[in-house]
Amino acid sequence: MRSDVSIFQRPVWVVVFALTAAIAWGWAFPLIKIGFNAFGITADMTGSKMLFAGIRFAAAGLIVLAVARSSRRPFGTTKKSDWWFILAFALMNTALHYFFFYVGMSHSEGSRAAILNSLSTFLVVLLACACFKSDKLTSRKILGCTVGFSGILALNLGGAESGQFTWLGDGMIILNAICGACANLMTRGLNRRINVFVGTGYSLTIGGFLLIIFGLVFDGRLPQVNMPGILCLVLLIAISAVGFALYNKLLSCNPVGKVAIYNSLIPIVGAVTSCLCLGETFHAKYALAGGLAALGIYIINKGKN
Repeated sequence: MRSDVSIFQRPVWVVVFALTAAIAWGWAFPLIKIGFNAFGITADMTGSKMLFAGIRFAAAGLIVLAVARSSRRPFGTTKKSDWWFILAFALMNTALHYFFFYVGMSHSEGSRAAILNSLSTFLVVLLACACFKSDKLTSRKILGCTVGFSGILALNLGGAESGQFTWLGDGMIILNAICGACANLMTRGLNRRINVFVGTGYSLTIGGFLLIIFGLVFDGRLPQVNMPGILCLVLLIAISAVGFALYNKLLSCNPVGKVAIYNSLIPIVGAVTSCLCLGETFHAKYALAGGLAALGIYIINKGKN
């Protein structure tokens, strides 16, 4: 192997870094709910949830920007319209995305939310085919999306005791997935305007501060500040900063499918860790739904990319 090949292109390290990002994002599901409990944030405290989310993403964004500055990445852009695009990206990728996510998480089991959140992957595949000529709707993509959607539908099998659809829970997670899919498509436009790593930092920082402002306007507060809550917040900040940094760097050096395939682990890790950490009941349909979601993502990304 040539010594000048980036570590982010070496097969072993691609696997290590991609797995690290996927597993970290899977752990975010139980950590958010643990953080809510530690800070005393209840389901009806929307402002407090936004404050909690805003602190997480603003801090993560500042860390990403600090790393970008230390590595001397270009920060500026010459066109005023580019900054409007960056603001729109921040709204979609962070502010709206995680507004829906945090509201949904407080009204849904972490295991359900983790699996339902995989809807974003299938939506971005279909939307990309509709919006970009370079993305063709192949039989492999149709099969993968069909399998994945069947996994999501499997979440609502069985009686009420095994979990059913709710608008404030599942409905918010679906809106979060839609925002995530749209933000993924906007990343192509971001790449034409500014360094993606810097753009991601701007998105997290601006979106995080918007969430903080929203939270404060709606009387958001952290009712009880303690070490377990602070530890959860620090871990979530690290997950966002490290996860985005690794994932975006891998995407810049490798075919998208080669990296995205590891996202199939996110719903599984999220469901399992939520059940283990939160004491949630692991229903049989979670294994079926998580397996089908992972299989759908694998089918979409396998083969040539």
